[in-house]
Amino acid sequence: MMLKEMQKHHEAVELIQKASMMYLENGTPDTAAIALDRAGKVIENINPDKAIQLYQQTAAVFENEERLRQSVEMYGKASRLLVRGRRLDEAAMSLQKEKSIYKDIENYPTCYKKTIAQVLVHLHRNDYVAAEKCVRESYSIPGFTESEDSAALEQLLEGYDQQDQDQVSDVCNSPLFKYMDNDYAKLGLSLTVPGGGKKKSPTASQGKVGGPAVAASHGNEEDDEYAGGLC
Repeated sequence: MMLKEMQKHHEAVELIQKASMMYLENGTPDTAAIALDRAGKVIENINPDKAIQLYQQTAAVFENEERLRQSVEMYGKASRLLVRGRRLDEAAMSLQKEKSIYKDIENYPTCYKKTIAQVLVHLHRNDYVAAEKCVRESYSIPGFTESEDSAALEQLLEGYDQQDQDQVSDVCNSPLFKYMDNDYAKLGLSLTVPGGGKKKSPTASQGKVGGPAVAASHGNEEDDEYAGGLC
């Protein structure tokens, strides 16, 4: 802690790592994991790549001890930093690891959120096939097909495939996406379709099936029909 206060963060991290190894050798893996997590926090804002490595090590220690909830929390920290650093290939793999653990511990709603994060990462990698595959594989997760997450992702993929920037932006600006972890919300807000996209015409946006604009137009037609009064 004195080294941290003296701004010697790298030296502090090295000492914490050595201490964590000693804890592991002495049969106290929980203490080792806590030490590694602390080291990650110390270095995160200075050297995110090192912090990612530390969080992944922490996750592995917890996973070996079958403390999956603590493990997946550490993988989550690593995933967010990978996204922040635009290391998207690694982020996709890390998110898959998270989702797998959440499925194992039967936290299905969080699996849905991780699927959204995966799709956003894949689309930023310009890999539509991987994004679509990710959604299809999630159909095996209980409750996913009936969830709002599934419906939103279908809309997102459709808009992206059709190069409809308006539809993609509408989905990514919905509360479901905007209130995700900040790093993933930013991915949604910055997502653009290939080729610059196309804009909907005003008539097309009003002509959604069952939308209020359709009902209003029918109402106007009836008013016009009887505008001169009944015969």
